Amino acid sequence: MRWLLRWTKRLVAVLVLLLILVGVAGYFWLRTSLPQTNGMIVVNGVDRPVEIIRDANAVPHIFAESDRDAYYALGFVHAQDRFWQMELQRRIGAGRLAEIVGRSALRIDKFARTLGYYRRARAALPNLSPEVRAALEAYSAGVNSWLASRGGALPPELELLRIKPEPWQPADSLVWARLMSQQLSSSWFGELQRARVAARIGPDKLADLWPPYPGDGPVTIARRDTDFAALRRLPLDALAAALPGELMGGGASNEWVLSGRLTATGRPILANDPHLGLTAPALWYLARVEAPDLSVTGATVPGVPFTLLGHDRSIAWGFTTSYIDTDDLFIEKIDPNDPNRYVTPDGTQPFVSRQETIQVRGDDPVTIVVRETRHGPVISDALPPSDAGAAGPGYVLALQATWLRDDDRTAEAIYKLNRAQNWDGFVDALRSFDSPAQNIAYADTAGNIGMYMPAAIPIRKSGNGFLPAPGWTGDHDWAGVVPFEERPHSYNPPSGRLINANNKIAGDSYPFFLTNEWGDYLRARRLAGLLNTEAQQSLASSAMLQADVVSPMARDLLPLMMTVPPANDRARHALALLKAWDGTMDRNRPEPLIFTAWLRELNRLLYADELGDLFPSYWEYHPDVVRLILTERREWCDDVRTPAKESCDDRVAAALVAALDKLAERRGSDLPSWRWGDEHYADMRHRVFDYVPLLRGLANIRIPSSGGNDTIDRAGSNIADERAPFAARNGPGYRAIYDLSDLARSRFIQATGQSGNLFSANYEDMVTRWRDVEYISIAGTRDELKRSAAGTLTLEPVEKKP
Repeated sequence: MRWLLRWTKRLVAVLVLLLILVGVAGYFWLRTSLPQTNGMIVVNGVDRPVEIIRDANAVPHIFAESDRDAYYALGFVHAQDRFWQMELQRRIGAGRLAEIVGRSALRIDKFARTLGYYRRARAALPNLSPEVRAALEAYSAGVNSWLASRGGALPPELELLRIKPEPWQPADSLVWARLMSQQLSSSWFGELQRARVAARIGPDKLADLWPPYPGDGPVTIARRDTDFAALRRLPLDALAAALPGELMGGGASNEWVLSGRLTATGRPILANDPHLGLTAPALWYLARVEAPDLSVTGATVPGVPFTLLGHDRSIAWGFTTSYIDTDDLFIEKIDPNDPNRYVTPDGTQPFVSRQETIQVRGDDPVTIVVRETRHGPVISDALPPSDAGAAGPGYVLALQATWLRDDDRTAEAIYKLNRAQNWDGFVDALRSFDSPAQNIAYADTAGNIGMYMPAAIPIRKSGNGFLPAPGWTGDHDWAGVVPFEERPHSYNPPSGRLINANNKIAGDSYPFFLTNEWGDYLRARRLAGLLNTEAQQSLASSAMLQADVVSPMARDLLPLMMTVPPANDRARHALALLKAWDGTMDRNRPEPLIFTAWLRELNRLLYADELGDLFPSYWEYHPDVVRLILTERREWCDDVRTPAKESCDDRVAAALVAALDKLAERRGSDLPSWRWGDEHYADMRHRVFDYVPLLRGLANIRIPSSGGNDTIDRAGSNIADERAPFAARNGPGYRAIYDLSDLARSRFIQATGQSGNLFSANYEDMVTRWRDVEYISIAGTRDELKRSAAGTLTLEPVEKKP
């Protein structure tokens, strides 16, 4: 027996040693996926040598002798640092995610196929100019050159999933814009949500949960009807459940542009920080591209050859989401005599149908039928088979959206924007900008400032897109789009400044309907107030604005919430802390956590009883709704599930007790020791490794953060998430401040790091500077850059052309 035990121990030791060796070998093999950043690579596709100097922050500075070579090189470096990100986004856009992850992705794929993102991206290509198509082709060639010339392992995600990448195509670059347009144009999802709520509580109470934009809300530039009988026959709850939350974005942003008479340099300053989902790696990739006819610096998106946000030699620009309603849901009535046809004002028409086959890893392929009406794709076809017939015969739901047009030319607009040198060139570029609806701020070195919302705005015959509308009458059809010259814009306003933080873009005198739901006005109001406090603005003062974490929501609501007597000693202690608090959402203080948790519970107690199982989908902070209920519509405070008559004071006091009890369970009983940053951390999750326990801790990025949903330095959380209700999942993944007196002095930062490779030192090396609202510069001559470069790589042509 002793010999058996001895040999068993030896065998276990050998097995452990083998596992260690395999792990070490695997580690060193995966490290070969890191890119070559020094020396020379001979490639087939460039005409002349291209120099790529990565500065100390790993930002590539591309020096090329032609535009084509510059786009080729950008494709090459995007692929070097972020190919997995590129592969993932093109698969999501093409509805091909289930090919690599299995049935769990079918919902996403069905939605993408139903809306036809990739098919529409391909259809848009012939509408672009030869120059733009050439840029897309050169970029694709650069990506494919990296695929062909690289040595060693593929990025770790591709190795783990055993993916052999296909060549990059121009449509792969265009599909990203379709995905972003859908995520930033979510009015149709609001229609669906309101329809579900209206069916539960009735249309009269519906208005309380979607109050109008306040009359005193800041403005950047100076009837609800439907067929409820048809709505009730649609599987609204099943449809909402079937739609992939991963694609239901939404966003926020800040931008302000100041004329020279308001700045210390006498030239404009433009500041911009777009707020989107926080991920690891970040969406944005910083780059500088220099060629004889092209000079752009700023934020690119891997997979796309153009600079989305930044400056060229003479102008700078920035984006914020406008919240203009560019999409509508239509209830289509099926022909009772033929289920393959639907009713229109001119009789019945056949659905335009096609079959799509989705390959599923480890399972049989799934074939779906996609139908389209004269308004657009039938999104109720995205339901699982078990729910597709829940409505019975009669109706389907179709989506019409400006961003579903086959002739979208937004890529043309960005290509031209990268070359614009003045306001006229800027406006000419934006004539091709179809979607998404963005407010685009402008400044130039000559001293001019402006803003334009260039995207297509539908003109509705009637109605305002608040709820799904009958499609068979024609009464709510679109009658065209607002002419480009009449879309909201301003040039050199008398005030010398333009501010937008998703607030209302045009005043009540604007002649066309824009939307029912503007974004947050609290950030814009605070920005305007802070800009009034200093006569001469500077880069430093704009940086202080981007770092501001005072909550207007807390300052507005706390006086209403703190009138109730404390229910116990813990509540008394919390109220004493809040009484001395100025609303600063400091990650090192307990007051932001107490207030936010209190408001979270108060929202639950005010309307969860009426909404029932619909409550989680509506559960947000809703400061306007809370104020309305506590001041005017106090009947909401009564819990309709109990025989007693609860008052608003009852609800406010109970919410504080519930919030403090839950926080004590998580953080202990010592209130002063609580910290906002312990619960409110920037939560940047890896899109694959987050699902792998052994890799989650290495790939995900977390850092305690200040700010909140309504602060200028925004850090948005999802309070409906019971597991991590205060984690920041949305925020300014990119910040920039452009100095038009000297564009080389402009400042930049992005949220994580330049590399998407877990083994790279640049995977998360920017995250602390980003959290602390610090910046880097992206400038310098070739010689200056080489003296401190992290790497200098030359792409050498196989054969130089004269």
